[in-house]
Amino acid sequence: MKKNLQGRTALVTGASSGLGIDFANELAARGADLVIVARREDRLRDVADDIAERHGVNVHAESMDVGDANAADRLKARLDEQGITIDLLVNNAGFGLHGHFLEIEPESEQAMLDLDIQSLTRMTRLFAQGMKERGWGRILQVSSIGAYQPSPTYAAYGAAKSYVLMYSHALNCELRGSGVSSTVISPGITRTEFLEVAGQSPTLYQRVMMMESEEVARIGIRAMLRRRAEVVPGWGNAITAFFTRLMPRTWTAAMTYRLMGGA
Repeated sequence: MKKNLQGRTALVTGASSGLGIDFANELAARGADLVIVARREDRLRDVADDIAERHGVNVHAESMDVGDANAADRLKARLDEQGITIDLLVNNAGFGLHGHFLEIEPESEQAMLDLDIQSLTRMTRLFAQGMKERGWGRILQVSSIGAYQPSPTYAAYGAAKSYVLMYSHALNCELRGSGVSSTVISPGITRTEFLEVAGQSPTLYQRVMMMESEEVARIGIRAMLRRRAEVVPGWGNAITAFFTRLMPRTWTAAMTYRLMGGA
């Protein structure tokens, strides 16, 4: 793999497990120095040491919950104090909650929305501004195949990811000619901690369609560097995302409800 990102620094959120680790490794393999952010400090330090040893790049670890109010601003201030400039941003931090909407704890739902929407938007604003001023930058927003249709048993999560999908497309259009681009990746079910955190046992459909996180991360980073507006990893997922646009939403909601184990 070419070291085409030497001299660049990438920020990856949610980098202590799953896709976050794989996004970070993929960027480091291309020569980028890293800032990795996550809540779990011990795991984050282990990830930082492993990536630095494996790829010979500088890895700066920041332990924080980016879903907290003003967390993005605190992170930006810390990096500014240390003279660290971010050239690539991967907004990976996020989680979902499985269950009927009225049965999900409101506090947990609010924490999910704060992280999946508010934090992503604020992180993008803070770091994209500097990228635009310097005339170069790449942003990867992590959405979900659930963004393309109503997602019963993941109602608020799917809607949040629809926000990410549309927001990234709109931002990418606004950034044309600036040297900065925003790419959105919409994975299907991926072998990570997602289902465990969401509180769901995998259905037959999910087991059949599951992709490895390393492959998803590779597809996402490649799409970002090529300045693609959007990518859906996996042929099955891409076909599903395409055809759901052609179907009435009542049909896709009912179909998704069955596939997600709701009925």
